[in-house]
Amino acid sequence: MTGTVERKLIVAIDGPAGAGKSTIASALAKRLGYINLETGAMYRALGLKAMEHGVSLDDEAGLHELALRSRIELDPTPNGNRVLLDGCDITEAIRTQEVSEAASRVSVHPKVRVWMVDRQREMGAGGGVVMEGRDIGTKVFPKAEVKIFLDANPNVRAQRRVVQNIEKMGSSKSAEEIAAEMKLRDRRDSTRAASPLVPAEDAVILDSSGLTIDQVIGRAMELVKERMGKSAQVAR
Repeated sequence: MTGTVERKLIVAIDGPAGAGKSTIASALAKRLGYINLETGAMYRALGLKAMEHGVSLDDEAGLHELALRSRIELDPTPNGNRVLLDGCDITEAIRTQEVSEAASRVSVHPKVRVWMVDRQREMGAGGGVVMEGRDIGTKVFPKAEVKIFLDANPNVRAQRRVVQNIEKMGSSKSAEEIAAEMKLRDRRDSTRAASPLVPAEDAVILDSSGLTIDQVIGRAMELVKERMGKSAQVAR
């Protein structure tokens, strides 16, 4: 008699910048023994390559051609993903504000997003992934078993980004400056023609404004376990 093999789920976490997606997705993936696929890093990688090769961030055709000649890989490690671009480790190079801005501009182009979505679907097709971004539950994996839209008050998100920038880049930008940049990013993400940033109809909206990281992770784990329980019942 053979036992039932539990299918590993696809967990989609979407939300605006500064909501805590990367932190929560990474922690959740570790607890579940899943792979954390950080799709934003992929757009950052292409944005970085575009800047290095002198391709305009407004040139959709040029960016698409550049993407077709690119190999972007996410290599999971105990300390988070290594990001590889054409075989080179760019993990630290993509964590600058300039590259973040480039990623946002690159991401508005439909042809670029189609290419990215195809790569992301390949990476997560087998399940056992926590994938975070801005259109995972709506576009990349609309049938993901768990969908979370992680949000937070804009002021809270700006304060978090200040702390992140100081820790990672030594940036001295004020909360007001970062809030203005995030407002622009939010508007660009939510109004773009290709896969705008909106919660999936069946996503659980989780506001992290007044919660600790552990509380958010705990709530996310509850949603995953609930879904695992339903999947087990169906399997029987």
